Amino acid sequence: MIYSLLSCLMLASAGAAPVMDSLALQAGPAPAAAPEPAGPKLRDWTVMVYMNGKSNIEPFALADLNRFETVGSTEKVAIVAEIGRSRGLDNDTAADGDWAGVRRYFVTKDADMDHIASPMLADLGSPDMGDWKQAAAFLKWAKAEYPAKKYLFIIWDHGWGWLDPVKPGEGRGAKSISHDFVTGNYIATREMGKIFREAGKVDVYVSMACFMQMAEVAYEIKDGADVIVGAEEVIQLPSLNWEDFLARLTAAPAAGAEAAGASLVDTFGEMYSRPEMQELLAQGGYGTQLSAIRGAKLAGLVKKLKAWYRLAMAADDRAALAKAKAGVVRFEIGDPSTDPDKQIAFYGDLHHFVELAGRHADASRPGATAALAAGAELNRFITSELVIKNAALGRDRTGKEFSSVKGLAVNIPGRPGTLIEYYPTYSKLSFAQDSGWEAFMKYLDGIENR
Repeated sequence: MIYSLLSCLMLASAGAAPVMDSLALQAGPAPAAAPEPAGPKLRDWTVMVYMNGKSNIEPFALADLNRFETVGSTEKVAIVAEIGRSRGLDNDTAADGDWAGVRRYFVTKDADMDHIASPMLADLGSPDMGDWKQAAAFLKWAKAEYPAKKYLFIIWDHGWGWLDPVKPGEGRGAKSISHDFVTGNYIATREMGKIFREAGKVDVYVSMACFMQMAEVAYEIKDGADVIVGAEEVIQLPSLNWEDFLARLTAAPAAGAEAAGASLVDTFGEMYSRPEMQELLAQGGYGTQLSAIRGAKLAGLVKKLKAWYRLAMAADDRAALAKAKAGVVRFEIGDPSTDPDKQIAFYGDLHHFVELAGRHADASRPGATAALAAGAELNRFITSELVIKNAALGRDRTGKEFSSVKGLAVNIPGRPGTLIEYYPTYSKLSFAQDSGWEAFMKYLDGIENR
């Protein structure tokens, strides 16, 4: 089933850096599940999944937890989940006993895809899963109870990228991921870094949520994870390829953070390359994308980005930038009824935008040579140093090929228009403050897409 744009919005290639083919994380028979959920033994990995199903995607949260059970925990790899669900919301399901609230599970191997057989460790009642402190509490608990050499932390839910959405009657919030429809709360982009400052750093962080692989988001958590995995575009269902990834990780638990991140991307690309998935994507008019990037390289990205856009503004090649604005792959923050040609959408691929600006540049203009060199260096840095692995497949409904999508989105103003209400908190983002990108956004506002 495809995770539609409507549910993602209304309701709520490979990189150049070698990683030894994900440390050869080849799938194989997983060892038997560990009989006891807790204990002092130091595992190789603990995988921690914060699954906020207290929304219109409850059935998919339950389905993914059952998918984790197809592999289950081992002596080397622990998988723990905090999952929430509710009653009475859209897409409510009575599956698995129709319980409501938030529970913690130690994930064990089980073949029944309709029932969670893993042992429940705690019934937490119904805490607010849209509170960053709840996510941090889960992360701290999991690291204390299941200590490991390496940690992989996943936030599973709707996502909005950097955007702070405003819903009727809500007032002005500052939220971005983990939407708790019961409380009306969700975790702010600027709150995401607080999770790691409170609970400690992890080796790999994964957003199983739409639009989260943006410079604006990744920069907020750059000190919290060595590897950051996410999608620039809408996340389709069946989400990530949990079965193959976990099978490979449990078969080769010595894998490091970059290899694990690359394996998440590899298995995602393999799943969406299957003919039946390609057909579903084509029917929906979507391309799909997932990437793994290095958190430690984001400060370097900001420096190179600042150098490029300042030179681009000085060269003032508006004709080239107009073509870049019109041609860049933009992501489906709108939908066909509100943005038929996808020119209002303001999330776009950074590498593609810079590449197009260079391709269409007038090299005879004063300052053009310096701007072209800075753009080339920025794009080399993105593909060779920042991005570990990138999978981008298919094309969008306007016919743009996702092979041009290289692993990191950024806010790129489009044509004037209102796709969604939001509170303009951009200037408060760490990325905006350190890069000054908002000045370039305002400059681009004065250039018409053409």
